[in-house]
Amino acid sequence: MFATRLVAAGMVVLGLMVPALAQEREVLGWGRLASNDATGDGQDRWRTGSYSLSLLRGPEWTGTLPTQPGAILEYRLRAEAIAPESLTKANPADRRYVGALSFGLHSHFDLRGYEAAVGLDVIVTGPQSGISAIQERLHAALDLPKPTVTANQIGNDSHLMLSGELGRNIALSGTATLRPFVAAQLGGETLLRMGADVTLGRFGHGGLMLRDPVTGQRYRGVRGETVPGLSLVAGADVARVWDSLYLPASGVGVEPIRSRARIGVHWQGAKADVFGGLTWLGPEFQGQREGQVLGSVGLHIKF
Repeated sequence: MFATRLVAAGMVVLGLMVPALAQEREVLGWGRLASNDATGDGQDRWRTGSYSLSLLRGPEWTGTLPTQPGAILEYRLRAEAIAPESLTKANPADRRYVGALSFGLHSHFDLRGYEAAVGLDVIVTGPQSGISAIQERLHAALDLPKPTVTANQIGNDSHLMLSGELGRNIALSGTATLRPFVAAQLGGETLLRMGADVTLGRFGHGGLMLRDPVTGQRYRGVRGETVPGLSLVAGADVARVWDSLYLPASGVGVEPIRSRARIGVHWQGAKADVFGGLTWLGPEFQGQREGQVLGSVGLHIKF
């Protein structure tokens, strides 16, 4: 029932986007975020590394979301490496290696006072994604042991994933904001998530924020206020997970409850801004003995 409703809702919204696709649009901004456990717990395992790059186009940005789905479009490219605990010792009780490359089209709009986002991604897995080859070359360049578990990685395939999020900013004070949200995914990973983020400072005010699928960290897609200063961000969420292409039925079982907690600092300058954050990810598969910590970094420079 949940999956059926999500598909129906997604198709309706994507259908509503069609009239807006003919509108004149301009580049509104770029969003980018790199996450890796090398800057977290340093273990080179599980959700070991990912990179998100987004291009946002639409009518001139006025500081608020349009009410028309499709007026603002996000073209998203993501690359991710998922690994077992050891890259050189196979363990049937651990998750298999995954190299995933995804291409997506998402829309951000105002839905009766709520910030809404919906999109569709094509996920390419296996050696054809090129992710395992990149990691092998990186290990060779750094004189690290060659990964051998890539020989048993999730095979070449492609999948569709429909995703959406609904959130609302609640002002707690002049510089503090609470943003509860609900999100859902169907396809690559089928889940329903609830959580909240808190911002202390002006980070994101008047701009368009994006959410990283792995860590949940929010990063800037369209520039808003440029008041110099520091902001502290924190958040947490919990998800009910039904299925994951990254954990096939022939391997270890999916952990049905998935939790995340995150914190970060954003520095805004006159022509540049930098974000750094840490995220704790709870176990994602049955038998995973502990969670892990990822570090995330984002940088924008205005020339």
